[in-house]
Amino acid sequence: MKILVINGPNMNMLGIRQPEIYGSATYEDLKAMIQEEADRLGVEVRFFQSNHEGALVDAIQQAYFEKVDGIIINPAAYTHTSVALLDAVKAVGIPTVEVHVSDPDSREEFRHVSYIRPACVGTVRGRGLPGYLEALRILAE
Repeated sequence: MKILVINGPNMNMLGIRQPEIYGSATYEDLKAMIQEEADRLGVEVRFFQSNHEGALVDAIQQAYFEKVDGIIINPAAYTHTSVALLDAVKAVGIPTVEVHVSDPDSREEFRHVSYIRPACVGTVRGRGLPGYLEALRILAE
């Protein structure tokens, strides 16, 4: 099984950006944690991060041609603005789990709307970085 983990804008700043919300672990720590769980589950995992919406769309589309079995996506701020990401996930038809480190529903009102959620098979939010592991297990099952 091949899983693509996609992270959107500012996720590369984990450990620096608002540690009171996102914690002190870095993006590299996150990748290592996911890789360890993927190895335990016997899943191949690849990572992609970009601050650019079009690059995220390209990564989703490329996953189709690379025969990826599942996508874990944290669209970050694009969660609340991007119809393009929604359309890309719908177009490729790859089972996708939306992940958020914090719980957007407990934050500013504009964060309560997720454009991508209707195209996803599940959402994990407010569980910190371990939420990615939950998403990985959802797809591995």
